[in-house]
Amino acid sequence: MGDDITAGRALVIGAGISGLATAARLHRAGWTPVLVERAPARRSGGYFIALFGAGRHAARRLGILDAMHDRSGTEQHLDLDRKGRRRPGTSFADIPGKPWVMLRGDAERAAFSALPADAEVRYSTVPTAIEQDPGGVDVTLLDTAAGTTTTERYDLVVGADGLRSTVRSLVFGPHEEHLHRLDYMIAACEYPGTPPGLLPGQGATLLEPDRSMWVFAFTDHDPTVLLTYRTDDVDAEFARPPGESIRAAFGPRPLGGTLGDVVATAESSDRLLFDSVEQVRLDTWHRGRVVLVGDSAWCVTLYAGMGVSAGFTGADLLGAVLERHPEDVERALGEWEAMLRPHIERFQRNAFEQRKIFVADSRRQILLRRAMPKLARTRPGKRLVQRLMRQDDAVTGASVDIVGDVLGEPAPEQEAPVG
Repeated sequence: MGDDITAGRALVIGAGISGLATAARLHRAGWTPVLVERAPARRSGGYFIALFGAGRHAARRLGILDAMHDRSGTEQHLDLDRKGRRRPGTSFADIPGKPWVMLRGDAERAAFSALPADAEVRYSTVPTAIEQDPGGVDVTLLDTAAGTTTTERYDLVVGADGLRSTVRSLVFGPHEEHLHRLDYMIAACEYPGTPPGLLPGQGATLLEPDRSMWVFAFTDHDPTVLLTYRTDDVDAEFARPPGESIRAAFGPRPLGGTLGDVVATAESSDRLLFDSVEQVRLDTWHRGRVVLVGDSAWCVTLYAGMGVSAGFTGADLLGAVLERHPEDVERALGEWEAMLRPHIERFQRNAFEQRKIFVADSRRQILLRRAMPKLARTRPGKRLVQRLMRQDDAVTGASVDIVGDVLGEPAPEQEAPVG
C-alpha cells in the first residue's frame, strides 16, 4: 500500500522496540500512527540482547538490519569460579544459531530510524481508559507532566507497553490473570570498564547450581553483567533492597574477586534492572480493534533469547496482514494471531530448556557446559551438544524466516558477513 493512501489512525502505546517497529511498519502499510510513551524522553540505555536469524530476517524486511551490527567480543570467553580458577568457556554468541550480540538500545535506535520524520510521538503519556465499539476505539490519555487528560478516537490501538502492560490490564484483565512466574530472578546493569581478571572484550560465566553470573562482552562498548538465580518466593525478593536479595542468593560463601566486584557494581548502579522472570499467557492477543504485541502479549523471557526477534516479527507481520485486509481490521488481527501464535508458543516452550544455558540446575549440567568448548570443535560434537542441551528445536525455530514462511513469500537477500 502506498504512503499516499491512509488506512486509518493507529495509537501505539509504548515506544520500546516492539512499539517503534510496529509504528514504522503500520506507516508503511498506509496507517497514520501516533506513539505515546510513559517515559519523559526517548530511552537510550539497555543491556544485553541477542538477535537470531528469525530476528535478522524480520529486521531486513523492516528495512533496519543495516542500522545494527554484531558486537560480540573476540576474546576467549572464560568459565570462572569463586576461587579464581579460569578455564575456556562458551559465550552466548557461541551457542547454535549464531546470534548477533548487541545492546537493547541498538535495536531501539534502529526501529526509531524507520519512523517517518514527521511521526507524532508523545512522552510522559499513559492510557487511563479504553472503550471501543465496532467502528473504533476511544482512548483517554493522561499527560503525566502537565496533569491533563484528553479522549481521542482511533481505528486501531496497539499495546506495546511491556511485561506489565497498562493496555493489557485495561482491556484483557489484571496482571495476575496473565503473568506466569518461572521462579527465577534477574539483575542486570552496565559494568563501567572491564571486570577484574578479564581482558577488554572478554566475557565470562560463573556457574553454580541455581545461580550464575554472566559478563556479556562487546567489542565496542562496556559489558553488561547479569546475575540470575532461582527463588522459592518471588515476593520476598521484592520486599527488600535488590542488593540484599542478591547477596542473600549468592551467599553465604565468600564471593571472590570477579563475582564480588560484579555484585558490588549491581548494588551501586542507579540503572539496575532487578525483576522476576515471567511469561505472559493469553488466550487471545486481540479484542476488537485492540491488539497486544511484544512482551505485552507474550513475553518469551530473556531465557528464550527471542524477545527482540519476536517483537520485530510481530510488527512486520501485523503490517503485512493489515495491508491484505485494510478494510477489515478484526479479520486482519485474527489472521495475524493465527499465523504467529504457533511460533511464539514454541519460543515460550523452549524457554524452559534454554534457561539452562543461563542458570544450571545441577553440578552435572555445569560439568557438561565445561566440556562444550572441546566438544564443539568437531561437527559431530556440535550435534551432540545440541542434543544434550535439547537445542535442536530451539535452533530451528530461532533461524526461520517466520514472516516469509507464513505469507509464502521468498526470504530476503542473504545478509552480508559481519566484519
